[in-house]
Amino acid sequence: MSTSPADPARYNTFLMDLLGVMAYGELSAFERLSSDARYSPTLHDRAVLGRLAVIEFQHYELVSAKLDAMGLDAEAAMLPFQPSVDHFHERTRPADWYESLMKAYVIDTVSADFYRAISRYVDAGTRALVEQIQADGGATEVLRERLKTALADDPRLASRLALWARRLLGEALTQAQRVSFEHSFVGGLVGADEDRSKELVRELMDELAANHSRRMTQLGLAG
Repeated sequence: MSTSPADPARYNTFLMDLLGVMAYGELSAFERLSSDARYSPTLHDRAVLGRLAVIEFQHYELVSAKLDAMGLDAEAAMLPFQPSVDHFHERTRPADWYESLMKAYVIDTVSADFYRAISRYVDAGTRALVEQIQADGGATEVLRERLKTALADDPRLASRLALWARRLLGEALTQAQRVSFEHSFVGGLVGADEDRSKELVRELMDELAANHSRRMTQLGLAG
């Protein structure tokens, strides 16, 4: 697939938006995990979330450094996305440790799928950055295994966490659609007309939902 944009100016605007939403997403994940650690039932679990928070902040620093290297201000790139991302997290506040774990897992995996899909179209340098960040699957594995343990220890959690995961997915897809349309992600990326852009966004949402459903099935939950 070609990564040479027909409209370089439009592509550069897209790239600033992509890196801006990535940076703020990683910064928000750091803040969220640091805060949610207070729900931890044990000090070990608190340390686990703390370690994951550090990883998210390291990812933020990588994206921020990429923006700096491009001569762009990281804060200016992030600001357009702050209201919608903050609103998303306000709407999906976990009630306890288990919901916090599930939220971290769902958002981590759905975001990774989203950025991997977008990276099919970007230049090699940006694609390498996305791959570097998403290749760090240690956090995802830790969250998945901790959820499996929690579900095995208390099977009554299954129905509640399945419902919570479905709500999180719905909110995440709404957020992804908003970002895609409001910032013309797909159109700005591939130079497609409006109808084709909408079609590509729908295909992406279907892909994200299917991947999520498969992961929930692997956890023994209804997707």
